[in-house]
Amino acid sequence: MRIVGIFTAPAKSEYKHNEYVIARTERGMETAQVLSLMRPEYQKTMEELAKLNKLGTPPHGKIVRPINEEDLKELDRIHDLEIQEFEKTQVFIRQKQLDMHLVDIEHIFGGERIVVYYLADGRIDFRELVKILAAEFQTRIEMRQIGVRDEAKLLADFGDCGKEVCCNSFLTIMPSVSMKMAKMQKATLDPSKISGRCGRLKCCLRYEFDTYEEMQGKMPSLGTFVSTPDGDGKVVGHEFLAEKVQVEMSDFQIVSYPITDIKVIHEAFDQRELRYTGEQADAAQLEQLDDKRETRGERRDKRKAPQKNIPQVQPRKSQPDDSKGSNDSNDSFGAGILE
Repeated sequence: MRIVGIFTAPAKSEYKHNEYVIARTERGMETAQVLSLMRPEYQKTMEELAKLNKLGTPPHGKIVRPINEEDLKELDRIHDLEIQEFEKTQVFIRQKQLDMHLVDIEHIFGGERIVVYYLADGRIDFRELVKILAAEFQTRIEMRQIGVRDEAKLLADFGDCGKEVCCNSFLTIMPSVSMKMAKMQKATLDPSKISGRCGRLKCCLRYEFDTYEEMQGKMPSLGTFVSTPDGDGKVVGHEFLAEKVQVEMSDFQIVSYPITDIKVIHEAFDQRELRYTGEQADAAQLEQLDDKRETRGERRDKRKAPQKNIPQVQPRKSQPDDSKGSNDSNDSFGAGILE
């Protein structure tokens, strides 16, 4: 599993970008890849993100030495071992009849432990399985239950954007993502286009949500009546990135205006506690807007009214059947289920 962390290097040592090294972490000796020199501004950003619970606490460790040819051969041998260990673990899980799905096996480079990643609906009693695996592989066994998104972090490679999936490159925790974020960013609501490799909503929908939410607070809400350089109108849409609002004019044309060129004169009618930003509308303007509201309501009622030329069908009254001789005065009805 790839994790971004902060590592210290030996004195008078220099490492280049993308150079592979051997590092000591909390889990033991592992292979690592140098991304960049840790500058104070980078460290400050990571610490701020950790406080906001958006990146997680980055792990710390120490670079031991650059990787060499023997290490590369050992790494190939470990990868072959992981395949064998995965197959054996599958056999042991079936023998114990455990309700769990094995996802991956991670063999630490130094051999200090083997991490077993699995999926399960609830808690699994794997104590007997751990004893068998420890005796079979002669090392420490760590069982880690993961979710569907964590499975993609282990196995996925590239996303729809053509880059490596975020969860497998730099994310240490999975941000919460909701459909509200996709709607606010005007993204398509087609599940096949806004879902990631894990089948859930893409994590990247969360990245710019705070900016969109901040911009939304600066713009008048939908249905607000505003004054523009071309006359009065009603807000019917937002363009967050361009910082513009779409206004429906009196001739029913929709025009986009920068938020600096409009003034709020009356908020949406469902908000009875009126709040104004800028100059307050006078009583005549409010009365005129109320008249427009009544006119629109009348038009709406006219569209819903039935046409005069269509005859109205009167419901047929049920007649009692005297031939049956029933004393029950209540009408009986048959009900059918449409499938």
